[in-house]
Amino acid sequence: MNHPATLSPPSDAGALELHHRVPDADRRARLRRAVGHHVPVVALYGGLKLIGFSVFMYLLDSAGDFRQKHPRFGGGAHTWDVLASWDGWWYQQVAAHGYTPALIPDPNGTALITLQGNSAAFFPLYPATMRLVSDCTGLGLYGSGMLVSVVASFVAALGIHAVTARFGGRRAGLAAAGLWAVWPGSGTEWSGYSESLYVALAVWACYAVMSDRWLTAGILTFAAGLGRPTAVALIAALTVAALPALHRRQEDFARPWTAILIAPLGLVGYLLWVGNQMGDLRGYFVLQKGAWAHTFDFGKQTLDVFSSLAVGRTDYLFPSPVEDMIGAMTVLLGLLLIPLLIRLRPPAVLTVYTILTFALVLGSQQIFGNVSRYLLPAFPLFIPLAVKLRGLGLPTLTALLAVTAVASGSYAGYALFELGVP
Repeated sequence: MNHPATLSPPSDAGALELHHRVPDADRRARLRRAVGHHVPVVALYGGLKLIGFSVFMYLLDSAGDFRQKHPRFGGGAHTWDVLASWDGWWYQQVAAHGYTPALIPDPNGTALITLQGNSAAFFPLYPATMRLVSDCTGLGLYGSGMLVSVVASFVAALGIHAVTARFGGRRAGLAAAGLWAVWPGSGTEWSGYSESLYVALAVWACYAVMSDRWLTAGILTFAAGLGRPTAVALIAALTVAALPALHRRQEDFARPWTAILIAPLGLVGYLLWVGNQMGDLRGYFVLQKGAWAHTFDFGKQTLDVFSSLAVGRTDYLFPSPVEDMIGAMTVLLGLLLIPLLIRLRPPAVLTVYTILTFALVLGSQQIFGNVSRYLLPAFPLFIPLAVKLRGLGLPTLTALLAVTAVASGSYAGYALFELGVP
């Protein structure tokens, strides 16, 4: 008699092998999905930045004016030296020598500039990261600073894509990442400046808030506060967004509360440390006003610049006509985009962050030409434009952004570093 074959249960070894094989397959599948999701963003952003950066370097070399300028002030022996001049020089000084906070009268000062410049005006996160990368890789401070900025700019592009995709899908996210590459002021993204690192932290902090990941949002905002003083806008945005969560999730209010408490510690801690070292808790603000004439004047200088530019005059504070006109156009574009952003009904964290960033920039007395880069962190402005651009086919969208990238080598790069003061 033939007996039917029976299936024996798998051996322990076979079960163990199957157990390991399935998670490995899942990990590979997730990795493939992640690569497929992120590579287009990285490729588009990187390609556009490379176009703009190449044009910027070409314009520097062909004009040649940088060769007659001081290495601290937009000059150098090579075109790439310009990228670490101006504020970039100060960041390298901090990375190399640390801080010696002081309020020292300037013997050659004027009624406006009364104090000597001091590195304490430059927040510590970027130079500390620069120094860490230099110590770990053996790169010099210049190379390390550029590496930090470039890598952070890609991280920011991925974050901008992730936030925007929630409103208009992946095509809108791609468009927003492309706009980040060509926006006025974007010449500082690949330079010895802190914009890329700050925006990378700010955008992912906003994304964490939108995803109810409060501890992550608090830690990222804490770090952003060590990067730039305008992080006060991000701190306020997180706090406003967290308040409804405290009522909505009464059984789990500890995380939002912790985020609210952690968020301001980086910014406040640095300001208090500087003030304590200077013997005046207002020391940071005294230094900014006395050494750089940078203070909050409730928009008086901004109004003066706009009224002067409107009639073709340049008798306002720190005039740089070409750079100032780019700054003015950036402000007007932003003011047009804010209502369109609000119309999309974004989460409160994006609305508050954008409006407060604008208010802080426009309400300050400063070198007005810097406005285009000071507004670069207001990334939610890209969202309404990106949602409109998503209707274009990918080849058309890429071509449009590529043409803009060529122009950005001038208006976002050369004008910023060579026709004004970044």
